[in-house]
Amino acid sequence: MAKPASPRSQRRRRMENFRKVRSEEASAGGGAEGGSPGSSPFADLAPGAVQMRVKEGSKIRNLLAFATASMAQPATRAIVFSGCGRATTKTVTCAEILKRRLAGLHQVTRLRYRSVREVWQSLPPGPTTEHSPGEPPASISVLKNVPALAILLSKDALDPRQPGYQPPDPHPGPSSPSAAPTPKRSLGEPAIGEGSAKRSQP
Repeated sequence: MAKPASPRSQRRRRMENFRKVRSEEASAGGGAEGGSPGSSPFADLAPGAVQMRVKEGSKIRNLLAFATASMAQPATRAIVFSGCGRATTKTVTCAEILKRRLAGLHQVTRLRYRSVREVWQSLPPGPTTEHSPGEPPASISVLKNVPALAILLSKDALDPRQPGYQPPDPHPGPSSPSAAPTPKRSLGEPAIGEGSAKRSQP
């Protein structure tokens, strides 16, 4: 006797006939972990701080080119990288690369949750599907809570007592001096001191 399908598999089978047409951030409700989609978890941002919204399809090189040029200006004292869902990994990558490029940046990380509303629309009916030609496609709305990450990088010192604070890296990037290169020698050529040692032997 076959086991009945689980609710998750039944839901997945129903969603095979739908495609996602759009997704939009919605308010997750009040509280410290929620807030409106455009709100920032950093209340005391420096004036003129740059806001970088990282999305799943964003190009890291484009984000870093703009961020590096902005932080090179003396008037820009801070930058915030923020992303949610699948873009959180790319958000961390952008912040870490910028920290290697610009030494002495103070960091504060905030983790929250965003409420994302996905709108799905039914696919065109097949030849065997009972569907009236003039009937509009059905649509459903799905509400998801996804993690959202915001990383503040500041040229100015921040309060080290606040949660999520990281001091500047004392050794940013590959700046450590490399070992002195050893001189190359051709095949069969004796190493330094090797020939003289052999000649001194009786």
